[in-house]
Amino acid sequence: MPVLQGTVVGLRPFRTSDVDAVLEASSDPYIPLVTSVPSQPDPALAAAFVQRQRDRARAGEGWSWAIEVADGRCVGQIGLWPRERAQGRASLGYWVRPSARRQGCASDALATAVAWAWTLRDLHRLELHVEPANLGSARAAERVGFEREGLLRSWLPVGDERRDVVVMALLRS
Repeated sequence: MPVLQGTVVGLRPFRTSDVDAVLEASSDPYIPLVTSVPSQPDPALAAAFVQRQRDRARAGEGWSWAIEVADGRCVGQIGLWPRERAQGRASLGYWVRPSARRQGCASDALATAVAWAWTLRDLHRLELHVEPANLGSARAAERVGFEREGLLRSWLPVGDERRDVVVMALLRS
């Protein structure tokens, strides 16, 4: 699992001490709906989430990094998921705990993960999916160079409903 350094944040494997970030994310009304973050702020469930993130690279599922700020505190998660690597594609996903938003953490984490993703010679396209109302996430992706390509209608199951998402992509070329 590579350790990466951006301008604002570092990306590193999750640690047991990162449970507090997962607990805060569990209290967010949106993050647990679209990620594997537990929907209740329960320390045992948060610890299990941390362990799952640590296991993902070993299992060949992808890379899941804790987003760390200068004081060593985990402020979120970013993952690179190469499910379509044979076609030269991978997807990214990220979240930032509510208390750390609007500080440039998401865009720097994304830029850092993208720079590392391009070291994987077989990748030519990186994608992410953002709900149209999630302007902060879309802006973070646009700052890194991702472009909006289209609307995928009724694409994402969120709770008891299906929601539209905007597909955004960044090409190696």
